[in-house]
Amino acid sequence: MKHDSGTVSGAIATADTIGVPHSVLEDIYAMVIGMAFVVVGLVLLKAAGLVTGGVAGIALLASYIFPLPVGTIFTLVNIPFFLFAYFTMGARFALKSAIASFGITFALAAMPQTVDIAFINPLFAAFVGGTLCGMGILALARHGAGVGGTGIVTLWLQRQRGINAGITQVCIDTTILLVSLTTIPAGRVGWSAVSAVAMSAMVVAWHKPGRYTGR
Repeated sequence: MKHDSGTVSGAIATADTIGVPHSVLEDIYAMVIGMAFVVVGLVLLKAAGLVTGGVAGIALLASYIFPLPVGTIFTLVNIPFFLFAYFTMGARFALKSAIASFGITFALAAMPQTVDIAFINPLFAAFVGGTLCGMGILALARHGAGVGGTGIVTLWLQRQRGINAGITQVCIDTTILLVSLTTIPAGRVGWSAVSAVAMSAMVVAWHKPGRYTGR
């Protein structure tokens, strides 16, 4: 199916440049599923006291320092990145990304009344939480949206420079993890590294140009 392109440029291109564009219903469904993946992933990571890469990692790390909910920090950090997205990737992408970000924020606010995790193994939280976040980012990107933050920058770099978004994200995530050493124990940073790798691996493996283009 030509509309299921593996390239980020295909994911964020306008309907005029895609052979068979996604329908509005498909976009809505994919965005809801993408947001759900990210939210559940963040809940698992937060329950284990871990961080991860990207804007999600920044929000988790800041939540251990400041008395603010993860969702609130997530939105505040994203504001300048949405402005960047508007001017570099277009109003449509920026709008979809803002909707995804606010949806994630509201869902995270509702999680304490929805899910109560008494115990979670850090390895499980790191691998499954990171993978779910990566799946959510991937679902949103395939439908012309991002979760904001560093993800917008990596998508823009792949679109404009051909630099693999996952590889760029690994470099950013490494920086975030190194900074987190000043706030959380080294052991948890190690598990957090697993989550960051699991998240970025989803993008590295499944966002390769031409992989899903119909022949």
